[in-house]
Parts: sequence; structure tokens; C-alpha cells
Amino acid sequence: MVPNAKAFPWGAGILLLLATATTAAAGAVISGGSSDPWYNALNKPFLTPPDIVFGLVWPVLFILMAAGALIVLDRAGSFERAISPLGLYYAMLVFNAAWSFAFFGLNDLLLALGILVALWLLIVAMMQDFWRFAPLAALLQIPYLIWISFAGYLNGFILFAN
Repeated sequence: MVPNAKAFPWGAGILLLLATATTAAAGAVISGGSSDPWYNALNKPFLTPPDIVFGLVWPVLFILMAAGALIVLDRAGSFERAISPLGLYYAMLVFNAAWSFAFFGLNDLLLALGILVALWLLIVAMMQDFWRFAPLAALLQIPYLIWISFAGYLNGFILFAN
């Protein structure tokens, strides 16, 4: 063993991965895509990607999210030392799932857009906190921030066009 090397906090890492996977699964279950008659009937913008794109993009984004959080956890050496960025990470997961529930579960487009704005702000705050521990961890969140920005465009268009 290398002197002064810290062990990775496996328990916190496993919980982080479970929370991330649970959020991803919940979003996948709640969102029916074009098989959902309500969603299928909505007026959507021209730039709405086909369902397959969502199915390809989201797993990659969740992997990048978790990778960034795990890097922060590793650099910190414990959850307690990274409570601020990882607390923001867990809050972000809650808002991510809440958006799926508001949009697809409740069909409440305005509530979903409000949640999306809060989610975007959480991601920015999380990235700033991640940067203090590991710039790479923050940079890994850029695709997610871009995707959520695009989701804001989609959600906003659908809200005003329906």
C-alpha cells in the first residue's frame, strides 16, 4: 500500500451508484415517449428528437453524472468531506426524477418547466462545487447541462403550443 494513500469510500460510492441507477430507472418507467397517448398527441417543436435518441442519450448522461460524483467522492475521501457537492448531486437526482413525474406522470407542463429551471440551477451549482474537488468532474457535467437546456426549450415550446 502506498503511504498516505486513502481508501476509496466504497459504501458511499455504492449508494451513489444505486441512487443514480434508481433515478434513471424511474425516469425510464415514468416516461412513455410516443407510446404515451398524451405525449403523442402534443404539438412538439421541429427539433424534437425521435424516441431512440432519448434512449441513447440518457444512459450516457447518467454515466457521466455518476462518474463526476465518484471522482469528487474519491478526491474527498469521504462523503462528509464532500457533503456540499454530493448533497447537490443528490438534490439534482431528486429534481431529475421530479421533472419526469411532473411532465409524464402529472402531465403538468408548467410545473415541469419550473422543476427544469430549478434542476438547471442545481446542475450549475453542483458543477461549481465539483470544480473545487476535481475540474474533470465538473467538465463531465457539461453534456448534461446542455441536454437540460435543450429539454427546457422542448418543455417550453410544448407548454406554449398546447
